[in-house]
Amino acid sequence: MLAQRLQDHDDTPIEDKIVVLRGLSWSDYQRMLEVRGEASVPRFAYLEGELEVMTPSRPHESIKSRIGRLVEVWCLERGLDFSPYGSWTLERKEKERGIEPDECYVFGEVAEPERPDLAIEVVWTSGGVQKLDIYAKLGVKEVWFWRRGRITVHLLNGETYGEAAASHFLPGIDLVELVSYLDRPTASQAIREYRAALVASKR
Repeated sequence: MLAQRLQDHDDTPIEDKIVVLRGLSWSDYQRMLEVRGEASVPRFAYLEGELEVMTPSRPHESIKSRIGRLVEVWCLERGLDFSPYGSWTLERKEKERGIEPDECYVFGEVAEPERPDLAIEVVWTSGGVQKLDIYAKLGVKEVWFWRRGRITVHLLNGETYGEAAASHFLPGIDLVELVSYLDRPTASQAIREYRAALVASKR
């Protein structure tokens, strides 16, 4: 059961499959992207010669999808325009950085966004490259990390992130409440119950 796995997991490397390759050039990274093609896995994160190759587990994919669907429910109930971009490949050659978030969003009406406003990462397994170092140089303003049943918010200030008590792009969202719906038996049940709670809170 997902609920028990969320409670018992201790970040030991038994779920996601992660390999970090070192000493790779930017062109090596680009070749890896080309070989993978349009497939959604594995996901790559490149940081100054280090390449993380991650094949997410089923629990990882379930959690990231449920978080995304609940974020979308919140936006719909609050009348906030959004566009999901999934695992958008973000990269900057001059910064020697590239990454593919678990989920990401652009808010408002933006015809051709250069980067997401919000990136979401599920940390189910320890290890790998420092993803905030990548996101900072790519200019992503807000990053959420889910880990051990908790979401932390990181806001970009200059070239570094600071952990924040609240989301900038989704002001008023209660992430403790959102996380509490992740353990429902099905995603549809989580969505229905979360939507009902949001509607009730507006009365």
